[in-house]
Amino acid sequence: MPVTVKVRRVGQRGPPLELPRYETDGAAGLDLRADEPVTLAPGERRLVPTGLALEIPPGHEGQVRPRSGLAVRHGVGMVNAPGTIDSDYRGEVGVLLVNHGQAPVSFARGDRIAQLVIAPVVRAELVAAGELSGSGRGDGGFGSTGQ
Repeated sequence: MPVTVKVRRVGQRGPPLELPRYETDGAAGLDLRADEPVTLAPGERRLVPTGLALEIPPGHEGQVRPRSGLAVRHGVGMVNAPGTIDSDYRGEVGVLLVNHGQAPVSFARGDRIAQLVIAPVVRAELVAAGELSGSGRGDGGFGSTGQ
């Protein structure tokens, strides 16, 4: 059953861009587009506006994720992947892109720069405890399970 997400266009950067959509029947993410042209130098990061504000229903979040094609072709990813859009946020959605590549990368207004996945959220209740139950891994951290 689809979840209804209200969308409001914000900013005055040009004619309205099309709303995000799923590009294939099996796609998990809706494509987000840059609402202004941007060029990223190697190593540069920038918050790129989408021109959209969302009303995500309670009990859900928006996950902003990188596009794999941009990563493989240009080395472009996101600094905070995935970025979270909380259900009570009503401001403009921005995508924090970073250029890990060796050359500048340019995006025109309307280019697809990220994808948006709407997902359910489970809220946890934290309970202070003097001890935790044991596990096969124990307190082994980064790299403790081998390669």
